[in-house]
Amino acid sequence: MDFLELFDSVLAFLVYLANCFVLFFIGKIAYQLFNRKVNVKDELVEKDNLAFAMAHVGYFTGLLLAIGSAILGPSEGLVQDIIDITSYGLLGILLLNISIIINDKIILRKFCVYKEIIEDGNVGTGVVEGGNAIATGLIILGSIYGDGGSILTALGFWAIGQVLLIVTSFVYNLITPYDIHEHIEKDNIAVGIGFAGALIAIGNLVRHALMHDFVDWQTSVTDEFVNVAIGLAFLPIVRLLTDKVLLPGQNLTDEIINQEHPNIGASVIEAFAYIGGSVLITWALG
Repeated sequence: MDFLELFDSVLAFLVYLANCFVLFFIGKIAYQLFNRKVNVKDELVEKDNLAFAMAHVGYFTGLLLAIGSAILGPSEGLVQDIIDITSYGLLGILLLNISIIINDKIILRKFCVYKEIIEDGNVGTGVVEGGNAIATGLIILGSIYGDGGSILTALGFWAIGQVLLIVTSFVYNLITPYDIHEHIEKDNIAVGIGFAGALIAIGNLVRHALMHDFVDWQTSVTDEFVNVAIGLAFLPIVRLLTDKVLLPGQNLTDEIINQEHPNIGASVIEAFAYIGGSVLITWALG
């Protein structure tokens, strides 16, 4: 590589990086616009609100994935790359913030998320909102990645992904012998961690199904549903394995809800099992 080629490579790198930082800043502003009642500085610095910090870190992780989705893939020239990164990055920011509204109004519909996180400092609720943002970031990553697609396909796959996250929330509540909403509202951090792990696991499976060049709607949607169907069928198996193998001699439900202080460590293991299981599934599917 001669000097000019090296210079062009370094210049392109710096331009891409600067573009990403600008998008990240726009994502920060967008969050504030969508959450006008929240004073981010007060929650993080003055109130030391851990619940909000968990939700906010989840948002920034999802934002990173959403912006990254626009960068991955072969270059089409610096100018066209900047146009694509900016347009798809802005789309990802918008979809990520809409997903948080969906999380608050549908997935955690049985209580007021704003009250739980901002007024009560409910860490379990913050973890679920952060987990949903990460899951959505993974879905956006899969929706935008690859050649042959468009903004229309990205919107369609994101919408299907949101429906699948909602379905996951219903299925997860069915496979647990307790009402997750009731216990999350009671400030049970452990229940929130396990639930967030399930959402991230399904988000990762949707990402895997979509992360290829777009051929046609039927192929992509079929892959998406097959991956998620496998994941949903795997959730109760993973929970059983966590109970019998990863926590030998203990009952997962007892550890999480049937003691005075819920076992957060047990729920972290449960969440890891869901996410790790989804990674193994994607490897097995190829």
